Amino acid sequence: MNVTLLGMGSGSADHLTKEAENALTGAGCIVGAKRLLAQLPESCTDHRFAATKPGDILAILEQHRDRACVVAYSGDSGFYSGCRSLLPLLEEWNVTVLPGISSVQMLASALGRPWQDWLLVSAHGVECNAVAAVMQGQPAFFLTGGTLGPADLCAQLVKAGLGNLPVTVGEDLGTPEQKITAATAAECASASFSPLSVLLAKPAPQGPRRTPGWPDSWFIRGQVPMTKQIVRAAVLATLAPKEDAVLWDVGAGTGSVSVELAAAANRGKVFAVECLPEACELIEANRRKFCAWNLHLVPGKAPDALADLPAPDGVFIGGSKGNMQAIVDVVLQKNPCARVCITAIALESLTSAMQALQKHGIEPSVTQLAVSSAKPAGRVHMLTAQNPVFLIAGNCDD
Repeated sequence: MNVTLLGMGSGSADHLTKEAENALTGAGCIVGAKRLLAQLPESCTDHRFAATKPGDILAILEQHRDRACVVAYSGDSGFYSGCRSLLPLLEEWNVTVLPGISSVQMLASALGRPWQDWLLVSAHGVECNAVAAVMQGQPAFFLTGGTLGPADLCAQLVKAGLGNLPVTVGEDLGTPEQKITAATAAECASASFSPLSVLLAKPAPQGPRRTPGWPDSWFIRGQVPMTKQIVRAAVLATLAPKEDAVLWDVGAGTGSVSVELAAAANRGKVFAVECLPEACELIEANRRKFCAWNLHLVPGKAPDALADLPAPDGVFIGGSKGNMQAIVDVVLQKNPCARVCITAIALESLTSAMQALQKHGIEPSVTQLAVSSAKPAGRVHMLTAQNPVFLIAGNCDD
């Protein structure tokens, strides 16, 4: 019961390693995609079976236990190949895995540049957050296929405001039909490409990378109230967002908290909900200033504006317009385990926030932040107190 899992590169016999060629010509049974089977060397067996799903492949192998079997994959067997899913099913088999030339190598070769600094991302038959990928400070290589092609990924970039980002599309790599297209994301979003394509995007412009609590002076403020630096740092510490978190900022104001959340969760998504038009303009201005490409502005009043948002991992409520209970209800209906942080200045708002959480069986944690700042008064410095702020948190025990 011997089986070899190998990568065929582009599928062309010219791109087979010698080991792979020997395994194919010596096999009594070959399984793989129709495209690969059609490109096998002429000396290969006629016992060829088209299958790509692990269960189907295993069933074919079981019927040919007495033969030397080969399962052929495109590209490299170790780079987002079906080999990973099949291996756990082959515990009773003697398995040999042979590498192939990957699409990463073929694109890098076509461009005449190294690829060791590229971020490698699969968009082949899986969901892919192209915006998060280009925010990591490296060129991002996307293996495309299924429902997401280069145009779809570029459309994500355009929607985030990255339409001018330089990208390169490689089509039918390693074949006579190979084509390399260098353009912008906006240009590629409206183009058509071969089903056998990959995408390379330059890294997006980046904002600051520092600990939470950015200086207030950094933000474009206008006349809209803003959560101040010390409070903002405490909010970030309370929500403790993971890098791939989905986060809401309800009553986002200038977007200062939203922007810092976006920097902390730079592989996730942040939704800034705000009903005031002038505040929405400030959020968009700060979003662009700080390159918070994963920040999505949601104009409208909560809770109605929350209906179509994805379930959050964490939520900051900086303003509720008197709808605190309804907002908390929506948050916890979407995700009963969501981390919630609410700020309040008035005692009535404090009571409303506590009751909203207690209704759901959550005993809130309440902290008062009282900050004083020194200011010169003649030859001495005097402390000037800021308004105390209450921090109400729920589901944040860890």
